[in-house]
Amino acid sequence: MNNIEGLVAATHTPFDKDGQLDLEKIGPLTDRLIDQGVAGLFVCGSTGEGMSLTAEERKLVAAEFVKVTAGRIPVIVHVGHNSIEQGRELAVHAAEIKADSVSATCPSYFKPADIESLVGCMERIASGAPELPFYYYHIPALTGVALEMVDFLAAAGDRIPSLAGLKFTAATAHDFLACKQFEGGRYDVLWGYDEMLLSGLAMGARGGVGSTYNFAAPLYLKIIAAFDAGELEEARRLQTTSVDMIRAIVKYPFHGACKEIMRLQGVELGPCRLPVTNLTADQAAGLKKDLEPFELF
Repeated sequence: MNNIEGLVAATHTPFDKDGQLDLEKIGPLTDRLIDQGVAGLFVCGSTGEGMSLTAEERKLVAAEFVKVTAGRIPVIVHVGHNSIEQGRELAVHAAEIKADSVSATCPSYFKPADIESLVGCMERIASGAPELPFYYYHIPALTGVALEMVDFLAAAGDRIPSLAGLKFTAATAHDFLACKQFEGGRYDVLWGYDEMLLSGLAMGARGGVGSTYNFAAPLYLKIIAAFDAGELEEARRLQTTSVDMIRAIVKYPFHGACKEIMRLQGVELGPCRLPVTNLTADQAAGLKKDLEPFELF
């Protein structure tokens, strides 16, 4: 598989007012993201509340995204689970529905204590879809596992034949750079920190996965274009806009705020599921006011 370039939207999972899956909203959401210039979809990850869905729900959501995308852009299905065997089953399903790639976080309750344990977990999950490129999803802020990823690549390369790279959601740019340069750039390392996209680009990233790409893709495409043109001052100005925007958003429950922004843009995706919380009416009004300078609506 070729390296993924451009913006990959970490997609939301649509629910109805009662908190049940609303699969009919996935088609219009996908069309909108593609129209906005997104180059890929990351399904059932952190933004999509994948860990709050049942395994059967995750299969339904993944299948619908693959169906409606219809090969226009790559679909990466997140299959990470606290149960390694359940994660492997989700990988088997991703292959059956003809997803483009699979990705997995490590278990976060009983955590891998070292590289050997982490590789063992990912080897088992990836074996469920040996023909699909596999991306380990490194997000220590949520998993609590902050091992060096260049060490993971060194240990996993011979044991996970389908290992394509990493979804790297951490601020440790030095480790990202080491991963990008490992064995002459053997692996595709996707940058996962929206507020630091410019840092990722400077370290060699060509693809990024993010939550705010759902509603602010044009801003990030401008950052990439400015960087590629050597207009670093403009790229820094645009990245500062992203930082300020996200600072405004994180004053509120993040997932709920992101869905509220989508609603204000005309895309109704329903509420979030517990333990993720939704915005109150006062919070929604405050968010809209705080985001007025960014012309998102």
